[in-house]
Amino acid sequence: MSKKMLGDIMREAQKLQAEMQRLQAEAKTKTVEATSGGGMVTVVANGGGEIVSLKIEKDVVNPEDVEMLQDLILAAANEALRRAHQMVNDEMAKLTGGLQIPGIGGLGNIFG
Repeated sequence: MSKKMLGDIMREAQKLQAEMQRLQAEAKTKTVEATSGGGMVTVVANGGGEIVSLKIEKDVVNPEDVEMLQDLILAAANEALRRAHQMVNDEMAKLTGGLQIPGIGGLGNIFG
């Protein structure tokens, strides 16, 4: 492989890495929403893997059944995080043409 080809490949890799970093930063500003209990619990998460809001309808708050409320919150939170993960993966796939590049970008460093 010539030095010119290697240089071209390195430049393209650097461009790709910069674009992936931009997408990751942009993803933190985008949100997804998930609900459980027929809309009684709503969770909003961002593309950075953070829960940014939680809404609980008064009707679902029952001091005699706290476990149900906990289950609804967990279900909505897990679904919101799953959707956020998918949103970022979809954006990364557009950038890489669906190619899985180990160790570069993706959600590995966001969601662990």
